[in-house]
Amino acid sequence: MKKYAWTILLAVCVWALSGCRMPEAPEDAHEPRIFGATYMTRNNPYFDVLHEAIEEVVEGNGDILISRDPSQDQEKQNGQIMEMIEEGIEVLFLNPVDWEKVKPALEACREAGVVIINIDTVVKDTDYVVSIVETDNYQAGVLCAEDMMSRVDSARIVVIDNPIQTSIANRVQGFMDTIGDNPNYQVIDTEIGAGEIEVSAEVMANFLEKVLDEGIEFDVVLGGNDPSALGALAALQQYRMEDGVLIYGIDGSPDFKSMLELGYVTATSSQSPKTIGTVAAETAYQYLAGGEVEPYISIEPYLVTRENLDEYEINEWQ
Repeated sequence: MKKYAWTILLAVCVWALSGCRMPEAPEDAHEPRIFGATYMTRNNPYFDVLHEAIEEVVEGNGDILISRDPSQDQEKQNGQIMEMIEEGIEVLFLNPVDWEKVKPALEACREAGVVIINIDTVVKDTDYVVSIVETDNYQAGVLCAEDMMSRVDSARIVVIDNPIQTSIANRVQGFMDTIGDNPNYQVIDTEIGAGEIEVSAEVMANFLEKVLDEGIEFDVVLGGNDPSALGALAALQQYRMEDGVLIYGIDGSPDFKSMLELGYVTATSSQSPKTIGTVAAETAYQYLAGGEVEPYISIEPYLVTRENLDEYEINEWQ
């Protein structure tokens, strides 16, 4: 017991002689910074993977990432961004619901000095953002069109679009520009699917009712993303009209690749939410450190078909 007491006394004396100074913190230690992230919806596993990639980089740097889910409501997203500004975010990773109506939030971020990294789908007012990180969405649509044209000499096409989301709009544009004025390939109907499987299934079912009533013929469906295409597939299966229909998605999701393996769908232009998230987070840190960053970073897509599916992990995102 005495020995233990003398040990404590000795430690106190040494501390006193050293000027009562506590050990200094490592040079690279800092108060954790707060980063914010908002995605148009979390009702899509793609955004979970994207978020996890950002989170890994942010937390690996000893900082904090908070996030919000506006559930496809731009007014709600604007309000949630204001809340995150009040919570002290320095950087916002922004995936907007509506590329135009997000502007009030962009203005609020600028006023508060919050850095915006725009991810996955581009805002209209790009002068408010430091950098844009996204897949080459136009090329993703091109790849789908080229594959379709290699498979069939003619087609009557249904498109599941979402014009307020620039990523989907650009994919559709790439597809449309590729088929061009070729009369053998005609878009006979365009539906708005909100980029979600349930909405796309509903609008496709409504279209199929018209098909039955009016005798409309079609043999290709282009989904603006994988959930749109899978929603269309669900409706086609419900009506038992899937035979002979080529179905294209864009994402490369595990769900779509599973359907691809079973032969229910045709191809998907794959993108990598892991890469987008990692690049976006690293770009933010580069900017915060005073480095120059690219204002636009484009990541190339690649086509996944049943023929080359064995080159990819079916149950994982790329």
